[in-house]
Amino acid sequence: MGLGSGHAVQVVKVDEDNGTTTFSLDEPALSSILLHPSVRDKLVVIISVAGAFRQGKSFLLDFFLRYMSSKDRDNWIGSSDTPLEGFPWRGGAERDTTGILLWSEPFIIKLQSGEDVAVLFMDTQGSFDSTSTVRQCATVFALSTMLSSIQIYNIHGNIQEDHLQHLHLFTEYGRLAMESEVAETPFQHLLFLVRDWSFPYDYEFGSIGGNRLLDARLKIQPNHHTEHETVRRHIRSCFSRVSCFLLPHPGLKVATNPKFDGRLSDIDPQFLNELRVFVPTVLSPATLQLKKINGEKITCRELLTYFKAYMEIYQGDTLPEPRSMLEATAEANNLNAIMACQDAYTEAMNKVCGPDKPYLNPNDLEIAHSRAFQAAIQKFTSIRKMGGEQYAAIYLERLKTTLQQLGNEYRTANTNKNIFQTFRTPAVFAVILLIFHIITGISEFVGINAVTNMFLVPFYLALVTLMTWMFLSYTGRAPELAQAIDSAADVVVQK
Repeated sequence: MGLGSGHAVQVVKVDEDNGTTTFSLDEPALSSILLHPSVRDKLVVIISVAGAFRQGKSFLLDFFLRYMSSKDRDNWIGSSDTPLEGFPWRGGAERDTTGILLWSEPFIIKLQSGEDVAVLFMDTQGSFDSTSTVRQCATVFALSTMLSSIQIYNIHGNIQEDHLQHLHLFTEYGRLAMESEVAETPFQHLLFLVRDWSFPYDYEFGSIGGNRLLDARLKIQPNHHTEHETVRRHIRSCFSRVSCFLLPHPGLKVATNPKFDGRLSDIDPQFLNELRVFVPTVLSPATLQLKKINGEKITCRELLTYFKAYMEIYQGDTLPEPRSMLEATAEANNLNAIMACQDAYTEAMNKVCGPDKPYLNPNDLEIAHSRAFQAAIQKFTSIRKMGGEQYAAIYLERLKTTLQQLGNEYRTANTNKNIFQTFRTPAVFAVILLIFHIITGISEFVGINAVTNMFLVPFYLALVTLMTWMFLSYTGRAPELAQAIDSAADVVVQK
């Protein structure tokens, strides 16, 4: 069961130099995925797996890829002797994944509504290895949480207090966003995936036991300190949905065999049984969750804008303040609104004076521009945006400026379609020469030489001007002089 030409692409890199850690976005690599013609305008689902290092995140993602690549969803898990392919992983004690990786080929899935959406998979650098700083861990986890529609928090053994404390730290950037005008929670679905669960007699494997365990861990007890209460309220309030799934241990061959390559024959059958249940609960068309920001579904193209905006925050040497995330989200949100309004304006104008349309009366063009302009402004004001009215007003002015520039481009293009306008200057001077020629010819015929001599100078002046204009237009030299001649022709036409 192959994965075609798909491969893992590192889109966020961690650079360390003389003790300084910086994050860089490989924008060309990210754009090659998100701006591919087959997905750029499709709504997107992003599945991310995050958590401590060396606990099977990439291993799990490769089963997701196997499920998505299978044509037989009833037997998606495959044959027992097929190695596991996809995101790079290996056994051992040292980390394997750094930064953030995306699978290069989004999967196109038809939802129950009949709409095709793009499904992306995100692998993240493990937290708390011997070389990662707290800032690195917080940044990678926060970025993946901000960008994903489902964040799978991969933890080992049990949900412990330190897991909740780390989660509180990593998602603190969402707290301030909740205080904005929008009533939406900042993040979407957080799924605790507890690996190597050893107490099925207390809480059974799967989602039922997992959610019972989660409720017990997040319940505020009378003897809890204020810090514990704050952590639990924060987690519940930062995510629109929180759930849990319990997986058994995959077996000793997986844990201890250095040559293990993912073959099902080496994995404990009980683990495979629970995996057959878990993967479809996340990836079936009925359960897929579209990525939303500020309550609005976003496309792959819009996701690129948010990705770049969030990355700008983290490219410094210090963790950002929570406010900076809100501002970055609001900026990307407003920029996407501007793009949508520009597209609406362009679509409306192309219907009346697009490249394939004939010359349009300037008055009719102004009416079309005014109508499309007002419709675009109305569309902008109706789109839900983060940052409030005062912040949106800045981008509204930017939109108005952009629309006026687009209007000028349509006016210029329309003028160029007018044949008379194209040949206006030579036509004007040709008419002047013809008039002077007729006058001098008549005056010479009747013997009024004084009149003939009087019109010879302007005749030759007009002739020289016409030849000069033709030379300048052909060579492109002295554009100011050519423009002055055009202006003179305009004056003659207007008079």
